Amino acid sequence: MANETQQKGFYKLSWMQRIGFGAGDMAQNLIYQTVSIWLLFFYTNVYGLDPGTAAVMFLIVRLVDVLWDPLVGAFVDKGNPKWGKYRSWLILGGIPLVGLAILCFWNGFSGSVVYAYITYVGMSMCYTLVNVPYGALNSSLTRDTEEITILTSTRMFMANLGALIVKSLPMVIAIFAPVAANGEAITNTPEAASAWFITMTIFALAGLALLVFCFAQCKERVVMDQKESENVKVSDLWTEFLRNRPLRVLAFFFITAFAMMSVGNAADAYFMSYNVGATPLMTTAFMWLGTIPAFIFMPMVPAIKRKIGKKGMFYLFLGTAIVGMAMMYIFVQVEALKRFDLLCIAQFVKSTGIIVATGYMWVLVPEVVSYGEYTSGRRIAGIVNALTGIFFKAGMALGGVVPGLVLAWVGFNAELPKQTALAEQGILWLVCVIPAILLLLAMFIISKYELSDEVIDKINREIEQRNK
Repeated sequence: MANETQQKGFYKLSWMQRIGFGAGDMAQNLIYQTVSIWLLFFYTNVYGLDPGTAAVMFLIVRLVDVLWDPLVGAFVDKGNPKWGKYRSWLILGGIPLVGLAILCFWNGFSGSVVYAYITYVGMSMCYTLVNVPYGALNSSLTRDTEEITILTSTRMFMANLGALIVKSLPMVIAIFAPVAANGEAITNTPEAASAWFITMTIFALAGLALLVFCFAQCKERVVMDQKESENVKVSDLWTEFLRNRPLRVLAFFFITAFAMMSVGNAADAYFMSYNVGATPLMTTAFMWLGTIPAFIFMPMVPAIKRKIGKKGMFYLFLGTAIVGMAMMYIFVQVEALKRFDLLCIAQFVKSTGIIVATGYMWVLVPEVVSYGEYTSGRRIAGIVNALTGIFFKAGMALGGVVPGLVLAWVGFNAELPKQTALAEQGILWLVCVIPAILLLLAMFIISKYELSDEVIDKINREIEQRNK
């Protein structure tokens, strides 16, 4: 067990507890990142939806989230389930999340827009029931900023392990898919529907097992008492947003970062299928390179942060991602450089920047929770995580809508094995140009964040002194 003799609130965790907490994010990646990366491709190529119809649906689902997330945040902060204020929801929300995620990839009502809406909306609502409490769980384990950095690095390592598995999906589908006359697996047509369903079932059940492990390893220590919880209201969400400036900066950073990731993730499958003409094995290798940098660089994050600071970390790695996107754009545009090995190098550079910058941003959530507690006297972690949830889903809404609209505008046709030059250019915009613009905006936004490690440590010490 972790040593709990430190000053109250500044707990150190054991490695089993850190890994257990990280398992919760790995679980959510196995489920939700599969949806984020592959659902649009499944809808257009297997299920039979028009790209424009799918784009509108992705927008409506995110609008539902904007209404739903604050309700969940207030409900979670107000409640005190017997298994823990936050950890209980890993089980209570996780079970329906798994069931609905599996149903999203069922082709029993092929082409039915109504069925797609019901399952996708339901899945997204259940994801909020897990994700908002899980995000709040981070700030309930300890106040120690160094421990939170290690905890977040472990979490991102585990999350990217889940992402690595998700990006292996084409190879897993190929195992269960029918085989064409030339011996190749059929993975991107309606004939492969059962293979997609089986694969999602495997991923989702593994995710549920990991949520149970996370539940077992986490111990809540820094939470509101029951008397304070009774006064939490949904309106607290907007009050906190208006008066907590670091939270506002982080919220807009979340919008931009998740929009960038959602646009790129949704376009990768199209890019590999039509711009590169890749096999399932090549697609898997390319997508693995979008995750492998996590295992190299995330363990280095605490040391890098000590050397160059929080803002320096963001500038360095967001800039690295932009360089990788520029490399990829040039390699695809210049025929002599259009080689798979060069694209893999660009993918590695791009992903190194994205993974570290977007992974480290989760360290800032407990900081804005503590800042809110310092200025208001209440530690409403659920409310704060509901707010960040609203904004990252707003980013995902933008990221979900843009690919479908761009594909519709450039005349993408899933029935054609070879797309037009305009359609291929549109896919390239989604992979390189639009994400790079969003990254430049993210660099400007994070420049406005003002909570240094020294400031947040001082705030946490004063809170603990005040609570004695």
